[in-house]
Amino acid sequence: MGRILVTGANGLIGSHITEYFHSKGISPFCMVRERSDTGFLKMLGADIVYGDVTDLQKLISVFNSGIDFVIHTAAKVGDWGTYEDFRKVNVEGTSNVLKAAYANSINNLIITGSVSCYGEESSSIVKDENYPYSSHYKYFMDKIFPSALNFYRDTKAEANVQAIKFAELNQFNLTILEPAWVYGEREFHSGFYDFIKLVKGGLHFLPGSKKNKFHTIYARDLGKIYYLSYKKELQGVNKILAVAPEAPNQFNLFNLFCEKAGIKIPHRIPKSIIYPPAFLTELMYTISRSKNAPPISRGRVNIFYDNIEYSSEKLKALLDFTPDYSLEESIEKTILWYKENKYL
Repeated sequence: MGRILVTGANGLIGSHITEYFHSKGISPFCMVRERSDTGFLKMLGADIVYGDVTDLQKLISVFNSGIDFVIHTAAKVGDWGTYEDFRKVNVEGTSNVLKAAYANSINNLIITGSVSCYGEESSSIVKDENYPYSSHYKYFMDKIFPSALNFYRDTKAEANVQAIKFAELNQFNLTILEPAWVYGEREFHSGFYDFIKLVKGGLHFLPGSKKNKFHTIYARDLGKIYYLSYKKELQGVNKILAVAPEAPNQFNLFNLFCEKAGIKIPHRIPKSIIYPPAFLTELMYTISRSKNAPPISRGRVNIFYDNIEYSSEKLKALLDFTPDYSLEESIEKTILWYKENKYL
């Protein structure tokens, strides 16, 4: 393989990919948008290039620099915003990455999907890569009052479906890595840091159950998965769930975060009590067209009660992946990073 380019390299996933590759003596080009925070990448001594996945012509130009392998992580992630904004980045942006690769005769790519493509509704089924995409969560009144979290899920699924068709048509080697919920150093937007900040701020009651499992992946281990996928030189189209070997009990997971942060986990609130105010809060924020996400919503509440498990068998069989860190070690390292950098 020659030179690698990572899109969204300053993000949570992209920065950990870059860091892991650097630890193996590989220095990928790091594509970020103008005005992005590149402090960590510069500390690594990374080669930084500027581009935006929504600008096809710029992508074609950026890819025309000796690149022969693209790792695509840039995305609009979250549970707030318009469907058009999510689709522009996640669907059209991914399509642009593939088109720019094609224009430069690059036919080896890894793109980033999400376990949410398979559905995040509460389920007793441990879903694997053969499970059909079922991204849309059927929230209460969803047809007339759509959830922005579905905008993320649905556009990630659509992007993957289109990417597979493009790759098969043009004989690309395409691997879609589909991470579970990611935590680790430099995480600020997937929920774990927000949880710790809320509890540390004095909240004594939060949504949650003591029964459901919740699949995650530590960001450092996820960087390793991307590296193993790159080194494997997989042929054709492959989908791989990028998840920890087992889904932890969610209460135990958050309790570990609290223990390492030196705080007490809040008391759990029954869903029947918290769901109505969450629905009304989300509705008011939507009607007022707030640019900021509501503190509670249908999506945020349901995540705390739904049983979410995915299979790691293909990840182990195809890439021989084993995590470098235990759950406790990874959470301890995460909290330590927040403290050392004055975020807690």
